[in-house]
Amino acid sequence: MGRRPLGMLRPFVQWLAATDAFARIGLKTVPRMDLAVHRLTRGRLLPSDQVIPTLVLTTTGSRSGEPRVAPLACLPEDDGGFLIVGSNLGRAHHPAWSGNLLKTPAATMSFHGREFPVTGRLLAGEERAEAWARLLQAWPVYNRYTQKSGHDLRVFRLSPRP
Repeated sequence: MGRRPLGMLRPFVQWLAATDAFARIGLKTVPRMDLAVHRLTRGRLLPSDQVIPTLVLTTTGSRSGEPRVAPLACLPEDDGGFLIVGSNLGRAHHPAWSGNLLKTPAATMSFHGREFPVTGRLLAGEERAEAWARLLQAWPVYNRYTQKSGHDLRVFRLSPRP
């Protein structure tokens, strides 16, 4: 996962991220903070990226047709793709960005100062199971989110487009 200055806080952040209090407060505050810093640094920095790799995904709103921006934890892959999880911090419903990506798979993402077009694809079956195992190694809290939500979390692969 690379060197992260605040990586030593990772166990604490994982514990915190699994709490109900964080689900109530963090879902509103952390993305706002990430997006503000992202804008100020022209995409080069995200506070969450100091603990877990984080990207900013821009999808097309499934009802509005307007751009929708969401900072998301991710797992970069060797082939240049990225895995993302629609955890919604364990809430009962899937996050809006995941529905947007299902309706319109073409999106853009920003990662470490680079912005590029991607195509999102929902993973299923064995492909999802393989990706899920790697995601749990990177961020074990996803299991807690699955339990809290009462359903399987959506797992997407973002593949760069030419």
